[in-house]
Amino acid sequence: MKVIHEKTPVQQNKSNGLPVVTGPVVSLEDHVQPDWWRNIFNSLYLKTDADVVDDLDMTRKELDLFSKILNLTADDTILDLCCGQGRHVLELTRRGFKVEGLDRSRYLIQKAKSSAKKENLNVRFKEGDARKLPFSPDSFEVVMMLGNSFGYFETVQDDRRILEEIFKVLKPWGRLLLDVADGEYLKEKFQARSWEWINKKLFVCRERSLSADRQRLISREVITDVTKGVIADQFYAERLYTRDSLLSLLEEAGFSDAVIHGEIATDSQRNQDLGMMEKRIVVAGKVKKQWTPVKRRIRKAAKKKIVVLFGDPNKPDPLKPCAVFDDDDLYTIDQLKSALHTLSEYDFTYLSNHNTIIPDLNKLSGKIDMVFNLCDEGYNNDPRKELHIPALLEILDMPYTGSSSQCLAFCYDKSLVRGVAKEMDIPVPEAFFVEPDDTSFSLPFSFPVLVKPNFGDSSFGITQQSVANSHEQLINAISMIREKLGYDKPMLVEELLTGKDLSVGVIGNPLTSYTVLPITEEDYSAVPAELPRICGYEAKWLPDSPYYKIKSVEANLAEATEKFIVECSMKLFERLECRDYSRFDWRLDSQGTPKLLEVNPNPGWCWDGHLSKMAKFGGMSYTEMLQAILKAAEQRLDYLRAPSPMVCAQDSVAV
Repeated sequence: MKVIHEKTPVQQNKSNGLPVVTGPVVSLEDHVQPDWWRNIFNSLYLKTDADVVDDLDMTRKELDLFSKILNLTADDTILDLCCGQGRHVLELTRRGFKVEGLDRSRYLIQKAKSSAKKENLNVRFKEGDARKLPFSPDSFEVVMMLGNSFGYFETVQDDRRILEEIFKVLKPWGRLLLDVADGEYLKEKFQARSWEWINKKLFVCRERSLSADRQRLISREVITDVTKGVIADQFYAERLYTRDSLLSLLEEAGFSDAVIHGEIATDSQRNQDLGMMEKRIVVAGKVKKQWTPVKRRIRKAAKKKIVVLFGDPNKPDPLKPCAVFDDDDLYTIDQLKSALHTLSEYDFTYLSNHNTIIPDLNKLSGKIDMVFNLCDEGYNNDPRKELHIPALLEILDMPYTGSSSQCLAFCYDKSLVRGVAKEMDIPVPEAFFVEPDDTSFSLPFSFPVLVKPNFGDSSFGITQQSVANSHEQLINAISMIREKLGYDKPMLVEELLTGKDLSVGVIGNPLTSYTVLPITEEDYSAVPAELPRICGYEAKWLPDSPYYKIKSVEANLAEATEKFIVECSMKLFERLECRDYSRFDWRLDSQGTPKLLEVNPNPGWCWDGHLSKMAKFGGMSYTEMLQAILKAAEQRLDYLRAPSPMVCAQDSVAV
């Protein structure tokens, strides 16, 4: 085997990592995606629109007016729907009101939570769906949609559904206030082209035109950094409502006493191009309805029937040191059963005999509420058949916890996950692929490197011998995995990162509710200095190894680094279709830049595993962690059984 060392870095797919600019277009409308709002509300939005969405004095003046119109009192419970980065929620909380915020943009919600934490404000922010609100009927006295958050969708029916959801969550005699662009004014006065300096480095060129039916204003923004070039070229569209059309829509959705309370002229300090925010209508309405009937249970609710699936203790397990379930494994299962036994609302039964698992499940189909899928060993303890268990449950139409067969297939392939991450501009270590029959290859980056199987989990094949500091050691590491472990599949050779070794766990789902557990760091202080700092197979499975002394501690990270890791992890959670609980492994390079190592859907559930440690750092017991996973699955399944979900608009659109 021959290694060819190259010092030239690998070329990136995108020049300088910048977007491709569309160039001149004949029809702006043809370039607007139906879900344009998914990606536009990010850090750039908070810069380009800062003059109207990040001005504290303006926010205070707006709330002075809105509070007067709504006659707010300290006893009112308020929902700021499509709250963006929470500017109105935070100010209302400072004034002593009880308020919650909900928005579809994960970036803006995380920004809102961070701001509340800095000020020590006790306020709840949720990521959610404006047309399928995660609140019970009759929950709020007041709902507000401010900053032109209404009208992002393609049809009027979509907007009416939002109003119907608001009607449902408002209490009898509850009040709604909308702050919406004046469509009649904008049809006649919109700026077809403009140029605006944001700061000394950023400027924005904008084009606008009416849609073919003259009911929406189509906008294009080309954002340029004078040091980098064009950094965004984006299109969006917003419906233009008149006073009469707004009042009619409110009436159709069931609201009474709808009144236009005049106009707002945005008082921007920059005052260059206010776009949709230049002139807005304020409209309010009331809900006159009966209280929603409470479903009273005459008898005590029956316990939910849950079947727990495990690997088969009576079959060989190739990933375990002796290829069998030992006393530690059986103790782990007993610890789980003991924890589940305390959850009084459930009735658990257990299946682990894989010889009969298919007929056993078939008999239970339609007779249980859910399967708690903890079979991370795979069908017949074959790790490449971990996805077969959820696939079987899908065939039998049995609801279950955790990620789908498709997600497990995605994440079992480390190279595929790397490709998805790179496509999303999420940093990953430098690496190259080694096919089973490769006898020579190029090394496009410097030593040291880490060799690992491309397929697999439980750190299979990753030991101290997997680290190479020379050509000879690299060849030996590849040979060891191929010959001693009998691995005949592709391998990855990655740059060895030397910074903090981190993991972040998530329990829940983005469109219902989720918890990001405290990020953990691997403490290598007890490992001899001459050994490479990796948390591999020896650390998880070999008690006599010095790596078994590695401890997981709460990570101490810069705020920006922690935010970046959490944001990227949640993007991957959604993109790879993870469900209910997942773990994301990261490592910092020598410069402190975080890079993604792996995505672990359905991570280890044992009482002393990484997820349990993270949960403990977050004040959650082992039993509470298991309960949280079950609740996450229940919420997701309830959400899917309801009418198909729609997606939330944001605080205010880029102007």
